Amino acid sequence: MQSPCEILEAIWTVAGGDSSALDAVTLTGEEPQLPSSFRVAAAAQASIAAAGLAAAQVWKLRSGQSQDVAVDMRHAVVECRSERYLRVDGKPPPPAWDAIAGIYRTRDQRFVRLHTNFRHHRDAVCQVLNCKPERDDVQAALMQWDGEAFETAAYAGGGVVAMMRSHGEWSDLPHARALAELPLVSIEKIGEAAPRPWPGGDRPLAGLRVLDLSRVIAGPVAGRTLAVHGADVLLISGPDLPAIPWLTIDTGRGKLTSFVDLKSEQGRDSLRDLLASADIFSQGYRPQALAALGFSPQHAARISPGIVYVSLSAYGHAGPWAERRGFDSLVQTATGFNHAEGQAAGVDGPKELPAQMLDHATGYLMAFGAMMAKARQSREGGSWHVRVSLARTGRWLWNLGRVADGFKTEDLKGETVQPFIEEIPSGFGPLRSVRHSAALSKTPAFWARPAMPLGSHPAEWPMRS
Repeated sequence: MQSPCEILEAIWTVAGGDSSALDAVTLTGEEPQLPSSFRVAAAAQASIAAAGLAAAQVWKLRSGQSQDVAVDMRHAVVECRSERYLRVDGKPPPPAWDAIAGIYRTRDQRFVRLHTNFRHHRDAVCQVLNCKPERDDVQAALMQWDGEAFETAAYAGGGVVAMMRSHGEWSDLPHARALAELPLVSIEKIGEAAPRPWPGGDRPLAGLRVLDLSRVIAGPVAGRTLAVHGADVLLISGPDLPAIPWLTIDTGRGKLTSFVDLKSEQGRDSLRDLLASADIFSQGYRPQALAALGFSPQHAARISPGIVYVSLSAYGHAGPWAERRGFDSLVQTATGFNHAEGQAAGVDGPKELPAQMLDHATGYLMAFGAMMAKARQSREGGSWHVRVSLARTGRWLWNLGRVADGFKTEDLKGETVQPFIEEIPSGFGPLRSVRHSAALSKTPAFWARPAMPLGSHPAEWPMRS
């Protein structure tokens, strides 16, 4: 199996990074850190280190100064569970899941997972099943369906579900074969533009303007990571767009946040104005959703020549499932992780990874790709499109190999996590939250802005220094 350093080297060099830069990186800690048959700790460390090294290289481009990057494995995997360690005014997070979310059996004795944390997704599932939003009613209705038929019908009806597959079953699907042809992080030039000069500032991303149009975990983690290295990140949400409050707090550190209603022409005008002077546009909508509103990668490159446009999807941009909605828990279920973990743990049915690792690792890879593309833009010019997906990150994690006897490892206890916690103010009250785990020797990572309630700021950029 590859060591964490070798995993990082593969991420770095495939994305065009100079291999000599890897000499500045120190990775500490040993596997396993969590009870799992997968290398979740190594994935956490390598993805965070890739983003940290990209920030260091951007700083070298801007200042001529080299610096060291260090990532501790335990700190990295704790950061990849940051939402569960967050405390607001001393209080732990509320229950994470909607009442009918979770695992059910179907008529053909398959397992399906429902993701119903957003009301419109719950309503869509209940409409397909013609039942009340109560667990017993949902289970009774699902006994009239075969697993794959329900999965197909629920997606067609606007629901977000997954049937549990073994990795072999997943690998046999045409979509899995299409996904295997995609790189872990795709970075493509999509237009001509002059190289943009770096703004002033004393941090790697100081003065860079990032539009963050994302929700839940992966996309928001990308924005949070760009913010921790000094970018001006403006989170755009809609006043009627559902959100998960606890995740908004955890991933909102370092960001400004504004409401823009993209359903209105006025809102689209406002976003176009912001985009015109943005450096990075990071979004987690389905591949065609923003294109219909006039904000595809090609639209963005015309509005803001030299833009770095970052796209997150659930299942990748090629293949029959490219338009499918999805979340980490569902991609784990569909692609074989839940089945494999269940077998390894001796469980009759699905078992989740001990962290939402597809989400978190994908978020760090988004930030990594954005910074690598921005560095290329500064040297070569052009507009750039970065693409990542939860399912492609899952394929990468699977191919890192398995941990023998991984379930003999105890979960991390509170006293073990405590060294990685900081206390900071926020618009929600005092926060106890996980510090960023990539330590840069000359430009330490920190969030300069507190997490604030959605819509707290005007839809405008701060003045550049």
